[in-house]
Amino acid sequence: MAAVAVATRWWLLLVLSAAELRVKGAPQPPNILLLLMDDMGWGDLGVYGEPSRETPNLDRMAAEGMLFPNFYTANPLCSPSRAALLTGRLPIRSGFYTTNGHARNAYTPQEIVGGIPDSELLLPALLKGAGYVSKIVGKWHLGHRPQFHPLRHGFDEWFGSPNCHFGPYDDKARPNIPVYRDQEMVGRFYEEFPINLKTGEANLTQIYLQEALEFIQRQQAAHRPFFLYWAVDATHAPVYASKPFLGTSQRGRYGDAIRELDDSVGRILHLLRDLGIAENTFVFFTSDNGAALISAPRQGGSNGPFLCGKQTTFEGGMREPAIAWWPGHIPAGQVSHQLGSIMDLFTTSLSLAGLEPPRDRAIDGLDLLPAMLQGHLTDRPIFYYRGNTLMAVTLGQYKAHFWTWTNSWEEFKQGIDFCPGQNVSGVTTHSQEEHTKLPLIFHLGRDPGERFPLSIASIEYLDALRRITPVVQQHQEALVPGQPQLNVCNRAVMNWAPPGCEKLGKCLTPPESVPEKCSWPH
Repeated sequence: MAAVAVATRWWLLLVLSAAELRVKGAPQPPNILLLLMDDMGWGDLGVYGEPSRETPNLDRMAAEGMLFPNFYTANPLCSPSRAALLTGRLPIRSGFYTTNGHARNAYTPQEIVGGIPDSELLLPALLKGAGYVSKIVGKWHLGHRPQFHPLRHGFDEWFGSPNCHFGPYDDKARPNIPVYRDQEMVGRFYEEFPINLKTGEANLTQIYLQEALEFIQRQQAAHRPFFLYWAVDATHAPVYASKPFLGTSQRGRYGDAIRELDDSVGRILHLLRDLGIAENTFVFFTSDNGAALISAPRQGGSNGPFLCGKQTTFEGGMREPAIAWWPGHIPAGQVSHQLGSIMDLFTTSLSLAGLEPPRDRAIDGLDLLPAMLQGHLTDRPIFYYRGNTLMAVTLGQYKAHFWTWTNSWEEFKQGIDFCPGQNVSGVTTHSQEEHTKLPLIFHLGRDPGERFPLSIASIEYLDALRRITPVVQQHQEALVPGQPQLNVCNRAVMNWAPPGCEKLGKCLTPPESVPEKCSWPH
């Protein structure tokens, strides 16, 4: 209750400060666009070396802005990484993890009972303090029950879904996933919003694009600063694209989805220029986690030279494509070797708005403006969590693994492979191997693929360990985990009767069910 009271006080202060800002007529802060892709890999863009060179708009965005080759997510799975982006905090602090098993990944499927806690302060709520109007387009994934929806956590508008576009379902054992406009359902995937699994055809990216363009035009006409969180999911299996893009890529259907997303980004940036607001709009492009190699090559992307993919804390699961664009402010054609994190987008956005991060809680995000505007680099660690477990840390060029694990032998023998064609003896293990006393250490500059651990007898290893050890100890001693939100599942809480379903005649009857421990992949 105390945490909720703190959040309520913060909310009142934000509303009052926004009103004061309008009265004083202070200069308008820059608009903020965060373009978050789903399961897109580091190696999926031409500017990162993808050989087909099918991302001209994103490559141009990088040429006009700044490329971050060392940018990381906070978790190798969708829901925790999105919680980290919007809170600026590691998922273990906000409760976006499970204790149902050691080092288990968890997310928010339809049957999950939990979601983003009221005590967490999300970026759109804080941006109200500077007068911003906020919209999310696309995938939310921080809880599908009404109390967890975006409009309950600071967003003013929403078009999209609380879950991924899995399906189709029979609406008996499991309902199809709803699509919302603001607080009410306007249809369901595979029904009012069709996805043809056989051909891959769906118009969702075009719908999401129009929602973004219309919102930008409306806010510009009203002369209001805006925050747009464009969280599209076409590159998450089952991948999809609209008819004009199907069959146009050298890479198959996944490439078709990439090409449509690249085209959409180009149209968004073109609109900003046409409206004359490009120089007052900060845009950042990245992904929620690495490419899902389990779905590759037909339904998954590329992580370039890095090891493994989504679900793992090897570089392929955690390192993301990242481009910053702000004409007239960020020097064009630059590459920053700042170690960056998806959590930095929270702190950087607040800095852009002239706001301070909350001081009543630990914030893990770094303000990237000094790196982007002056080229100043900050020495900081990157922590790699999988569920409730600190698996690894990177400091400078060195990465230390305290645990190694891909997935269980049981799953692997069933054909579930997070690292296809990438077996590294003693590293890509199918049992959880502990290295907390003598971590495996790699030099990521010389060995980005994590294939050649340093010799534990070398001076280089001892020097790296000497630097890393106190950083990890300090982090673990100060860490206060949040109440885990991803432990309990119940089929009765699935999307049977979302708000607004009665207007569409789309309400379904939930089955009798009792809460139980969620069963996560192992």
